[in-house]
Amino acid sequence: MDRATHFIPGPNQELLDIKPLRSLAPMFPAPMGVNINQSSTPPLVCVTPVGQFPTGFGAGNLPAFGSFATFSATANGFSHGGTSANGPIDATPISAYKTRSSGVTYNGDDEPHSGNQTRSSERKAKRSATLAADGTKIKRPKPVYKNLVAGKELAFLPPSNSNPRETVEVVHMIFEALRRRHLQMDETQDASRRADLKAGAIMMASNIRANVGKKVGTAPGVEIGDIFYFRMELCIIGLHAPSMGGIDYMSAKFGNDEDSVAICIVAAGGYENEDDDTDTLVYSGSGGNSRNTEERHDQKLERGNLALERSLHRKNEIRVVRGFKDPACVAGKIYIYDGLYKIQESWKERTKFGINCFKYRLQREPGQRDGAAIWKMTQQWIQNASTRGRVLLADLSSGAETMQVCLVNEVDHEKGPGHFTYTNEVKYLRPLSSMRPLQGCHCQSVCLPGDSNCDCGQHNGGDLPYNSSGVLVCRRPVIYECGEACHCSLNCRNRVTQKGNRYHFEVFRTTNRGWGLRCWDPIRAGAFICEYVGEVIDELKVNLDDSEDDYIFQTVCPGEKTLKWNFGPELLGEESTYVSADEFEPLPIKISAKTRGNVSRFMNHSCSPNVFWQPVQYNHGDDKHPHIMFFALNHIPPMTELTFDYGVVGEPSIRTRNCLCGSSACRRVF
Repeated sequence: MDRATHFIPGPNQELLDIKPLRSLAPMFPAPMGVNINQSSTPPLVCVTPVGQFPTGFGAGNLPAFGSFATFSATANGFSHGGTSANGPIDATPISAYKTRSSGVTYNGDDEPHSGNQTRSSERKAKRSATLAADGTKIKRPKPVYKNLVAGKELAFLPPSNSNPRETVEVVHMIFEALRRRHLQMDETQDASRRADLKAGAIMMASNIRANVGKKVGTAPGVEIGDIFYFRMELCIIGLHAPSMGGIDYMSAKFGNDEDSVAICIVAAGGYENEDDDTDTLVYSGSGGNSRNTEERHDQKLERGNLALERSLHRKNEIRVVRGFKDPACVAGKIYIYDGLYKIQESWKERTKFGINCFKYRLQREPGQRDGAAIWKMTQQWIQNASTRGRVLLADLSSGAETMQVCLVNEVDHEKGPGHFTYTNEVKYLRPLSSMRPLQGCHCQSVCLPGDSNCDCGQHNGGDLPYNSSGVLVCRRPVIYECGEACHCSLNCRNRVTQKGNRYHFEVFRTTNRGWGLRCWDPIRAGAFICEYVGEVIDELKVNLDDSEDDYIFQTVCPGEKTLKWNFGPELLGEESTYVSADEFEPLPIKISAKTRGNVSRFMNHSCSPNVFWQPVQYNHGDDKHPHIMFFALNHIPPMTELTFDYGVVGEPSIRTRNCLCGSSACRRVF
């Protein structure tokens, strides 16, 4: 195609005349523990993703999870099944290019990361807090990297026949659990390496990955609109292989021709991209954009830039991940998978720094669900709630919540839910003053990680349950927050759920399950969402078969997805925290939100939930009647319905209902 027929270069622009790239010989690392010279049969090869992985990453010795066809060694070479718009693709990977290391680690394409975000008041006393009462240093367990051969007995591993979505979710949840735990341990030490890189190294060394092997088109199990907070997350689920570079590419065969084509790009704002249009993206090439003026240079038509140019001619689909500023973190970013695009044209222009830069205009493929468009829409609503259409009531909470709770119906003519009193307080059977008090700590200012003298830390097993961002590290039978009896200030990190909701919620009408709950904000895994509020009812008098009360919460054993949220402490050499359904012990507390409650009463059931409940104590010591707090089970994109698992059907005397969650893991009843 003659691009001059539809693009006229400007005064600082120049058309490109490109020659095809000859195929590069594939280079495969030897699997760990395998001597290729002594092997009688060709090894099953895991393709190491293209990109600059941190030191210590290995390919492992077995294929990881995922529905990508793996590259297999045969007598005639390497083969891979795939398709494109121009016919079948026979793909082989391009060996990774390595770049010079620097003293700065980057969170995005060229965004510096300052490491663990720890409050200054905590940082000053961190070193002293790692000492026990007798002055000896508290020792942390050293990581034990296990591969799948040694880890077949691990309860968190997904079955080999699991669907792609389940595989991606399990792999991602393991990564998040490892990252949170590493961050928790690092806060008691002087850790220079980021927790996400440590978690990624363990995942790679243990062969716990999804979608191993490169592929043109979609990444099975990754859905449009999925959000991520670290580039390493994109790597371990097989969406985008380079841990730093913005262009992922591979060598592929189109019929009888072989070419290097781009398969995924990350537009994270490191270059002068134009991404205001949700269907069109003007993407800048890589290279030359150094912060050091002396190191800036014109971009070269090689590697990723050349792959993008070849994709223009091959017209292959390219996965696009868009990066946005994280509203909850000044230096953070949120990455949103926005689906498949195709390059429409390319040119070269001079940037404000005086270097020549390649530009590529990509157009989103039609017929896909919205991704980044939803993000931009909800951010507009947050700035100005009046721009949200189809609103029945601007604030369902009538001012009880800090953020307004919008009531919306875009389905039918229902005017709103049945009458109830909106409240943020649980009504107990007896006054809090008559309950057993909770012992407080004597910490000055704030509680510090690793402080053996902190009573609240000891109540939680020796570690504070939340990291410095207020994210829950792992699920426990009961979590003890600091309360009125504690000497620490209200800014203590161990005061999270008692501060209430901090999200822009929306109660909306569903198509087949009444009213539901969703949020305009992104919610990261482990973040506190809300409390189940209502009236505590006498467990001896409650009629659980009451067909008129659909708002009774009880601590029935949830499904496997919730039980396994702590995923993978064995990979760190720690004792497993997995609790099976047989070992689960319910609490006697039962709460009815029929006549009084908050947004939690609108959360529907799902057999594949994105929210879980956690008992928390802070204002009394009766562990049989704790507060029921909800946390995010995984990253939740804006406008995604919030659901939790009502529980597995057990006793036949308890009333059940047919399940309409639509999940592939649906149990049919709950």
